[in-house]
Amino acid sequence: MKKILLVIFACIAMAAQAQDNAPALKFGYLSYDLALKSMKEYATVQMRMDSLRSAFNAEMQRVEDEFNRKYEDFLDGQKDFPRTILLKRQTELQEMLQKNVAFKQQSVQEMKDTEAQLMAPLRIHLNEAIATIAREQGLALVINTDANACPFIEPAMGVDVNELVVKKLNR
Repeated sequence: MKKILLVIFACIAMAAQAQDNAPALKFGYLSYDLALKSMKEYATVQMRMDSLRSAFNAEMQRVEDEFNRKYEDFLDGQKDFPRTILLKRQTELQEMLQKNVAFKQQSVQEMKDTEAQLMAPLRIHLNEAIATIAREQGLALVINTDANACPFIEPAMGVDVNELVVKKLNR
């Protein structure tokens, strides 16, 4: 038992000595969103997304207006319709409503997919810029401080790379 304890203490002592001789690891930190939004291409992506959003909203409004008009016509004439016409119109309205809901879901998905596709090259470029700055600064890692992921960072131990990354992106 004594031999095992001696070996453990020897290993601990060697690890502590090795740690004393090892260089201190440095890390960087930045707001990923801030860096992304600082890119010139970001404004172009947002303009394209706004245009797409407007087109979808206009179509949704047109479809909604058409449904409301048909529904009002149905309500106005329902007491005069024979049963078969009444059922046919109800079915038409139900189908129209289902198609409108499906269209809205498809448009939301298409917006997400388009935004992801347009943002992918920006994210790649940003990640490359972060990696370059990290290597130049001798940083072991770069922490994203968005969403309060790191509520405290000791300034003496970390390097704020926000400015460096933004400058590199906008050269």
